[in-house]
Amino acid sequence: MSVQYVTKETLEKMQSELQHMRGVLRPAASRAIAEAREKGDLKENAEYDAAKEAQGMLEAKIKQLEGVIATARIVNENTIDTGRVNILTRVRVTNIGTKKEITYQIVSEREADLKAGKISVTSPIGKGLLGKVVGEIAEVQVPAGVVKFKIEEITV
Repeated sequence: MSVQYVTKETLEKMQSELQHMRGVLRPAASRAIAEAREKGDLKENAEYDAAKEAQGMLEAKIKQLEGVIATARIVNENTIDTGRVNILTRVRVTNIGTKKEITYQIVSEREADLKAGKISVTSPIGKGLLGKVVGEIAEVQVPAGVVKFKIEEITV
């Protein structure tokens, strides 16, 4: 599993979510299975099958979140180099084709939220902008073709 760079707030949110899954959802799933089991024949008990499947999906989510937390590294905004586009930097770019100016914040996959202007470091645009400096042109391969972005400003 690769390292996930996250803010302290995101790590705390993930830890709280994991706690909720382990302490509230897991016992609830066990109770649902026990209740369904009490209803008789397990061969034709759709409720039991559904409860077991839900428990399996919950356990998979718990495992996945445990893995992300185990590989998470907190990035301190005070130590971010704004000389180049990095994770957690905000980058103001101009789309050369449309002349439209956009500001993105480069974040981890877990924090990505396009509506909030937060794009994943692993997305095509995130990868294309990473490491660029002000004034540089980033050519980004997207499904619709190649988009060119001019780096206007890099901030935290």
